[in-house]
Amino acid sequence: VQLQASGGGLVQPGGFLRLSCAASSSISSPNVMGWHRQAPGKQREWVATITTGGVTVHADSVKGRFTITRDNIKNTVYLQMNNLKPEDTAAYYCFADQPGAARSWGRGTQVTVSS
Repeated sequence: VQLQASGGGLVQPGGFLRLSCAASSSISSPNVMGWHRQAPGKQREWVATITTGGVTVHADSVKGRFTITRDNIKNTVYLQMNNLKPEDTAAYYCFADQPGAARSWGRGTQVTVSS
């Protein structure tokens, strides 16, 4: 399955962004989609996950500030990021896990939090 991520940008501390990740129509159900991020010089870090049924899990570092949602008709997952901090600066990568297939990754979308 192909994943197309968008929505990154430059934002001031305390600001917000909404990332989107659209999966191609070939994605199978049920599936799990989510986000990782990778800051310069650091390992990739898991951010959040959502199942086809809407069950969500968020990393402690973003809990209460980020919210993952999805639109199953559009095969799209979203990451609403509020109260952004400089330490949220990273390339954000969406992923999809579907039955009988290796994990799919989208290209990263850059989020920079700076004044």
